[in-house]
Amino acid sequence: MQEAIKIEIKQLPHGQDLPLPRYATAQSAGMDLYAAIENDLILEPLTRLLVPSGIMIAIPNGFEGQIRPRSGMAINHGITVLNSPGTIDSDYRGEIKVCLINLSDQQYKIKRKDRIAQIVITSVTKIDWNPSEQFTISTTNRNADGFGSSGN
Repeated sequence: MQEAIKIEIKQLPHGQDLPLPRYATAQSAGMDLYAAIENDLILEPLTRLLVPSGIMIAIPNGFEGQIRPRSGMAINHGITVLNSPGTIDSDYRGEIKVCLINLSDQQYKIKRKDRIAQIVITSVTKIDWNPSEQFTISTTNRNADGFGSSGN
């Protein structure tokens, strides 16, 4: 089993009574984020809202946070994370907020403590580009064929 990394977290005043992000099961990849709102929000059809989570975190260098939709909200209500996955860089120190969009034709009510998204912490591999005039690209079965070219 992989050793867990330690990440500092701060609950902001408007998130003090909310649970810290946590894994739902031992094998979960993502941890739930909660709505740190005082009053219910109504997410109208085809509109978006930035919903605060009430936490700040210090992601170590070499890692990132990814904000992902909750599958139940997506399939049952048409609610998803607009910039999915949203990236939290290791040098960001502000409150984590989630940009939700309602892709359904009905209003959706967001209440305090609702689980609104998941956060996944993952490692990042840095690269150095190697510009070359002599670059010869190898061929593959796919080559330059794009969208939908690998099958249905």
